[in-house]
Amino acid sequence: MMAAIQAAREGARVTILEHMDRVGKKILSTGNGRCNLTNLNQAEAYYRCGQKGFVSEALSCFSSEDTLVFFKELGIVPKDRNGYIYPNSDQASSVLDVLRMELEHLNVKILLNCQIQSVRYLDGFTIDTSMGRIEGDLLILAAGSRAARSTGSDGSGYELARSLGHTIVPPLPALVQLRCREKHYKQLAGIRTQAYVCLLSRLPGQAVSPLPGGSTSLHNSWSILAEDRGEVQLTDYGLSGIPIFQISRYASISLYRGYPVKVRIDFLPQMSWEESGRMLDCRRRQMGYKTCEQWMTGLFNKKLNLVLLKLAGIDPGQKAAQLSQAQLEKLLSQIKTYETDIVSVNPFENAQVCCGGVDTAEVRSQTMESKKVPGLYFAGEILDVDGICGGYNLQWAWSSGTLAGRSAALSTQDKA
Repeated sequence: MMAAIQAAREGARVTILEHMDRVGKKILSTGNGRCNLTNLNQAEAYYRCGQKGFVSEALSCFSSEDTLVFFKELGIVPKDRNGYIYPNSDQASSVLDVLRMELEHLNVKILLNCQIQSVRYLDGFTIDTSMGRIEGDLLILAAGSRAARSTGSDGSGYELARSLGHTIVPPLPALVQLRCREKHYKQLAGIRTQAYVCLLSRLPGQAVSPLPGGSTSLHNSWSILAEDRGEVQLTDYGLSGIPIFQISRYASISLYRGYPVKVRIDFLPQMSWEESGRMLDCRRRQMGYKTCEQWMTGLFNKKLNLVLLKLAGIDPGQKAAQLSQAQLEKLLSQIKTYETDIVSVNPFENAQVCCGGVDTAEVRSQTMESKKVPGLYFAGEILDVDGICGGYNLQWAWSSGTLAGRSAALSTQDKA
């Protein structure tokens, strides 16, 4: 939609071929239905891409500030929540509505329920569809990824790009939940808790950290690949919540390559190891008359307390005063460095975005034009670019869509 609007504004005749029964369905699920339009805090580190500098060059051509101007002109009043931008209506449908209104205003033709069968290039594009053959001078592939198939992202765009000679980096679920090996998660289902999470794997090469200021280190030959902190959700199968989403794409890649993966969790990130140890010792002295189950009350959710005690080898019925120093240290270790084995990530349907896609080494960063096929452009999730949570993936849609639409339209003017 963004590419179509920008191309039409430059005077191009534009047709959208949409295989769903409406355009822009995926927007409705963004930001939990409120649509986190963009984020004012932009940096290359918040995007993951195979080509260094590719994203920043594109964002320099159409920034988050440009996004605000664009949507204000369409009627959206932005709401700033510490840099996270939402429509004042708190309705994703508002964003979709103004985009559709603009498409109509610009006389952009939209063919719904139009299934693409093949694309060929020879001095222009010939597209065979369920509605017949369609020809055009230029083609923008903005078909999304494989995440959330029900919204229209079925991965079919990858095959079209491959048929035109492009390399596809294997698409994998990103911003997705992690499934764990241990059996006690059924007991923990429904718990939300503040935590620091750290993803580890036995990967060859140098460990990396995706966030500014993040550490990179080794622990018993396990590399720290990613880390984050915030509210973690414990489910009956494993781990969810924004911090888990932020590190999940690295779990997807490691598991895809056959490497073991685990997550380490600090359930008391606001306290150092020493402070946490002193706190436990103080509780033991003050409330030694209580059973260990009672003694843990008020520290974490009751169900989490019982699991932590079990993992530390402590009987919940034991009196807290009888806890040995060794038992306290085992419990402290479980609280500060709890570890869980990751067996898989949830499937594409549960993912918000994918990592992987059209190799950006084959695409020009300031126009989104293919380096292999003249007149072919890409926009959005179909490219090997994925952002962290917080409006970054939508900003990539607006930026890449704008560059593809404007560049395509201007290229027709140059030819004329």
